[in-house]
Amino acid sequence: MQYGQAKANLTAQLSARFGEGEARAMSRLIWEAIFQKRLLPAADLELSAEQSEKLAGITTRILDGEPIQYVLEHTWFYGLPFRTDSRALIPRPETEELVHWILETNGPATRLRVLDIGAGSGCIAVTLKKKRPLWDVTALDVSEAALALTLENARLHDCSIDTILQDMLDPTQWLQWGQWDIIVSNPPYIPQNERRLMPEQVLRHEPESALFVPDDKPLLFYEAISRFAMSHLESNGALYLEINEFYAQQTQAYLRADDWRDVRLQPDLQGKMRMIRACKHC
Repeated sequence: MQYGQAKANLTAQLSARFGEGEARAMSRLIWEAIFQKRLLPAADLELSAEQSEKLAGITTRILDGEPIQYVLEHTWFYGLPFRTDSRALIPRPETEELVHWILETNGPATRLRVLDIGAGSGCIAVTLKKKRPLWDVTALDVSEAALALTLENARLHDCSIDTILQDMLDPTQWLQWGQWDIIVSNPPYIPQNERRLMPEQVLRHEPESALFVPDDKPLLFYEAISRFAMSHLESNGALYLEINEFYAQQTQAYLRADDWRDVRLQPDLQGKMRMIRACKHC
């Protein structure tokens, strides 16, 4: 089959499931993955047997509801390509904004020690190291598989970062983790009762342990991170967190009560309170 006809067929199939606009964007990404380049060929190019087989496999998986980022095994984050698969959450635009906030308020000239708690794909840790080469960045996660993915992405960008395989919720491990200038985290923050609000493809394919917390403990990870950070940040250190917009005020109140200073909520580009920063001694 020629590329032009195959492209039309693919777009039609995707449009029936996802709508025309999203289908065209997805189609472009699929063809870039198949041809391994962004400049696509002329419409009369004949697809090879290997390309046709690859296209069929990708199409089946996407129409079955698997996220395109997992199917193509990559996505873009803060202008950088990242390997993605079911070992970790797919990086989100809101997390890009959290990274931007950190970079915007901490210049490149200072050498800082940074800890990313719940690193997942490594999108935060690797991006910070890539953009601030002088920083010493460490990624922490409870999942050995997720940390392996973090290191794959670090190698992809020729970044040297350290890793810690530990459970943030186990305070008996905290003493060995050292002192930091910045602690950042995008922890699990979705109560189980909000599952009904989640897209089906997220529930079916992304790791639940990175998404959900018990209904009666919506701030479970924020409370643990706050206690840890209060004793493991340097005196002028800062804590940056991605948060659940529905618990923004509650999170801010908790951090203030836990003796943090200058606890500041930050809206995302949609105007939702999705980030918070707190200082140890401002």
